Amino acid sequence: MENIIEIKNLKKRYDEKFALGELDIEIPKGTIVGLIGENGAGKTTLIKSMLNIIKIDSGDIKIFGKDYKKLETDIKEDIGVVLDNMFFPEILNAKDINISMKDIYKNWDSNLYFSYLKEFGLPDDKPIKSMSKGMRKKLEIATALAHKPKLLILDEPTSGLDPIARNEVLDIFLKFIEDEEHSILLSTHITTDLEHIADEIIFIDKGKKVLAKSRDEIIDNYAILKCNIDYFSNIDKKDIIAYKKSKYSYDILVHNKEEASRKYNECVIDKITLEDLMLLVIKGEKAC
Repeated sequence: MENIIEIKNLKKRYDEKFALGELDIEIPKGTIVGLIGENGAGKTTLIKSMLNIIKIDSGDIKIFGKDYKKLETDIKEDIGVVLDNMFFPEILNAKDINISMKDIYKNWDSNLYFSYLKEFGLPDDKPIKSMSKGMRKKLEIATALAHKPKLLILDEPTSGLDPIARNEVLDIFLKFIEDEEHSILLSTHITTDLEHIADEIIFIDKGKKVLAKSRDEIIDNYAILKCNIDYFSNIDKKDIIAYKKSKYSYDILVHNKEEASRKYNECVIDKITLEDLMLLVIKGEKAC
């Protein structure tokens, strides 16, 4: 499968406390890739590096097979971006944004833009400073889509949206990739969104890639094995990714649900969520 984004040996150090990388990441064409990790894990740094907003220390980034440093010229037309903090001046309204964007993007489609505004229930004459966080986020999404990009790079695109609005936006993302010619990189703390729409999951912790697998592989194969205190010593350490101890029991993250069910049939095996995975990997103990 063709990759829309290829990152090799990316490194970015801010200070002695935080460094991103070395990271190797591939994002296939026609997919939605979810980027997860706690605050400060490096997700936004990665996105800003890809967009050439911050300078990396070393590594290679290619988007559409081209050097990422050309984003300001020949490939920015094909990338729609939603960052966590809105970049529009707050005195503008949606009509003003339409006028501005027509001069920036040659593929800007005013009719498409105003159709998204209508679909999202957004006024076209209300200043951004008077909009709620959710309204601002929907305006950003409409703007990102209206110049018909091939790739969406999204940082917390559904934060501040109520469940109904979130579902509307997720449906739009799914429609966006239907032709398998479009792709999405979506960073979010709302992991349930990714469980509904993501094809692949990339998990970053403390600047390092912890995991990169398909959503189905994670949900179908990973699990939480629950056992009492006394039984824990029977668990093969090779089967343990991470574990968390409570007063009377252990929650153990395992990567082969069927094998764990056969080997430890006295234990309870629970399905995993992406939130469970994050919590156990980040906060859990590792087997010695």
